[in-house]
Amino acid sequence: MKIVDVYGTGKVGLSFEIFPPKTEAGEILLFAAIEALMAYRPSFVSCTYGAVGSTRENTLELTARISKTFGVTTAAHRTCVGSTIEEILRWLEEAADLGLENIVALRGDPPKGQAEFEKPEGGLAYANELVTLIRQEFRHFSIAVAGYPETHQEAPSPAVDLANLARKVKAGADAVITQLFYDNRDFFDFRRRYEEAGIAVPLIPGILPVLNLGQVQRITSMCGAKMPASFLTELEAHRDDPDGQIGVGVRYAIQQCRELLDAGIPGLHFYLLNKSEATFQILQALKLSG
Repeated sequence: MKIVDVYGTGKVGLSFEIFPPKTEAGEILLFAAIEALMAYRPSFVSCTYGAVGSTRENTLELTARISKTFGVTTAAHRTCVGSTIEEILRWLEEAADLGLENIVALRGDPPKGQAEFEKPEGGLAYANELVTLIRQEFRHFSIAVAGYPETHQEAPSPAVDLANLARKVKAGADAVITQLFYDNRDFFDFRRRYEEAGIAVPLIPGILPVLNLGQVQRITSMCGAKMPASFLTELEAHRDDPDGQIGVGVRYAIQQCRELLDAGIPGLHFYLLNKSEATFQILQALKLSG
């Protein structure tokens, strides 16, 4: 299945995002997590592509293995970071040879140690350029891109950020998956502006259940997402109680997802951080299957 065919079928498109583990033990845990969630028949599983010097070389191999092992549609992330156009084309050719049909096209974050993204020599500067390249050279791929309900940190304004997103969609993106957020009002305001701008492809909210307050605070500090004060206060009350934090995070995510589903979203995209327990509990409570 292609991402372009996932949404608009009358069912909620369900997807999970994982990253390549660095160890064999981590890989075993990841495959166990994916297996547990297969009961909910996800529309696809996506695999991230790290920064230079990280696990990005494993993305294609892992994405293909997950598809073969579980019989599930997969999507490989691809960024512009640290690559020439020729290197990106070779990577896309390898993805095609492995039978992959879906790409999540991103500019990517600056490599560790760099404060700002720098266009690689002979490479690409923006995600819309990556989408254009894929569309020109590999038309069979279906493409998802990223959207930012609270505005990308590097964008000078929400309007400029939305214009950047519109360029990615015009270049050929089939769906937009949002960055994580914790206040649904941010998503609903973003969706309103998205529709007013005439962007018509499915807009899919990205959900990261809070399992560890410190971990999520590090993530939100890097991407600019905010946590509602009442939610943060409740989590703070359990700072020394790991199980209590998980309970608060799961209950909040269930409430958040219910409100989004009631508002007619076409799908949900869960950031798993390679763990299944919380997402399994959420889907069980929602009585949701792909």
